[in-house]
Amino acid sequence: MNYQGQLFAYQDVEKAIDKEPLVINPDMLLLDAIALIGEVKKNINEPIINQDTPSFLSKERHYDYALVIEEGELQGILTERDIVKLTADQLTFSSVYVGDVMTETLVTLAIDKLNDIFSILFLFRRYHIRHLPILDRENKLLGVITPSSIRNIIRPEYLLKMRRINDVMTRKVFHAPKVNTVLDVAKLMTSRQVSCIVITKTEDRDNLLISVPIGIITERDILQYQSLQLDLSSLPAEEVMSTPLFLMNAEDSLLEACLEMERRHTRRLVVSSSGDRGFGIITQTSILRIFDPIEMYRTIGALKDTLKNLEREKAELMARLNLQRG
Repeated sequence: MNYQGQLFAYQDVEKAIDKEPLVINPDMLLLDAIALIGEVKKNINEPIINQDTPSFLSKERHYDYALVIEEGELQGILTERDIVKLTADQLTFSSVYVGDVMTETLVTLAIDKLNDIFSILFLFRRYHIRHLPILDRENKLLGVITPSSIRNIIRPEYLLKMRRINDVMTRKVFHAPKVNTVLDVAKLMTSRQVSCIVITKTEDRDNLLISVPIGIITERDILQYQSLQLDLSSLPAEEVMSTPLFLMNAEDSLLEACLEMERRHTRRLVVSSSGDRGFGIITQTSILRIFDPIEMYRTIGALKDTLKNLEREKAELMARLNLQRG
């Protein structure tokens, strides 16, 4: 059996390019840009995915970024993370334009240099980015590759079934008490450079005070609060957090996590650990770690070990049966 063919059944990497990115102008008001990024859009060109593989894509989609283009030239990018940082800085959004706050230094890739998924994942990891604009041969924007667009073209069901959430989840989870304001949460997101904060309450268990997760606030939530022009400095986290939390188990497979994310239209899930040893976070981005070449090498090694063990057990069983017959 060709295990390698099953494990790494990728389509053409160019199909990972989202050729319909959200594009805005640097002269647009920041509040108008936030409203655009926060819109839910119908995805007309939904790809056909193997029915046994989670699609990671519903018929409704949203962007977590906008590319800034002027006179056909790529000028910068505005992301949900940028909005969180600006929120933490307590910027007055109503009088600011996109060109004033966009990220101008962009990592881009020419279409001629687009070789494989691994090279893209390397760039994501090296530059700590989640959006990679792809330029055509005339140096014009062709589209964008993101973790979501990569997941839409891969067929990882075999790897996902084999690996546990525990293998890739983030164990260092930043959390805040429910009485904190949303502004406090945004500041914590920015200082720790994370995409979400788990909201907790304190419980006394056997004379030991522990933090129990009760909700979550994400970058996208901050963007939506800003779109509504709420006063985040006086808004308690417990009033707007997403709750109740659905907790995954650390021993669940990555396939189960993917299907649950798709079912709940979310990019992250809180993970419970055995006992009271805390909790973790699994995100769609962290799931991509299993496609790191080193991780894949380890997986192939584990498969080989499993096959050797099965062959050894089969040989021992046959030997015992032959003894019994003799």
